[in-house]
Amino acid sequence: MSDHPIAARWRAIREQAGPRERRAALIPYLTAGHPTPETSLAALRLAEAAGADFVEVGVPFSDPLADGPTIQRSTQAALDGGMTVPRVLELIARAGLGIPVIVMTYVNPVMAYGLERFVTDAHAAGAAGLLLTDFPAGADPALERVVQASPLALIRLLAPTTTPQRLERAVRDAGGFLYLISRLGVTGARDQVPPDLPEHVARVRAASPLPLAVGFGISTPAQARATARLADGVVVGSALIEALGTGGLPAADQLLRRLAAAVHEAGNSP
Repeated sequence: MSDHPIAARWRAIREQAGPRERRAALIPYLTAGHPTPETSLAALRLAEAAGADFVEVGVPFSDPLADGPTIQRSTQAALDGGMTVPRVLELIARAGLGIPVIVMTYVNPVMAYGLERFVTDAHAAGAAGLLLTDFPAGADPALERVVQASPLALIRLLAPTTTPQRLERAVRDAGGFLYLISRLGVTGARDQVPPDLPEHVARVRAASPLPLAVGFGISTPAQARATARLADGVVVGSALIEALGTGGLPAADQLLRRLAAAVHEAGNSP
């Protein structure tokens, strides 16, 4: 839908860049409640102020199989601090962000909360999209129908090994944007962007006109810039979580601003 907050944001990004230029979007990931609920709230607002175009809010879960050590630690700290699904939604509502919020979670917390109740309450809190980390397209058509009938965009997570048949199925009813994992394995900072990333980006672009974001392993401004030359959006999680956990809000702010500059300028770089 053209008036959906996520579609509107992508359109605004294109308009800001102008007809002959392009600009990618910075999409930071933050674990709700890490390192403390109040610092987490401040970090969400900081992300917007520092130049983020969207923000992913992670729901702490006791069995985060797709996440590496950094996000696992942040998840455990949030759980130890009392963060729950209702408190995550309250955090999003309190943040009152002017950029679209994507709730990133596993299926279990959503189903435990109640699917229809979750999509209703998440939208009321200010969320615009839902990304289910451990939910392959077609795994539960009834669940997909509930989300797709709601105001939340159902954002698909794609692996570089996704077959052409699976890719076609995954993008068919996707919304908002597509999220391509840059490499196999769990989340976490890496030394470089995978050399085969351009090939995987081209394959996904050929399958869908939706904007394409790339994440997993992107940790430095240089990596973000290289990825932004290929993709419409760049997701950074573990590096930001690490900065926030060790250096607090000042370190997170510095990293966010460097990432935003790198991502936003990349499309016009030679």
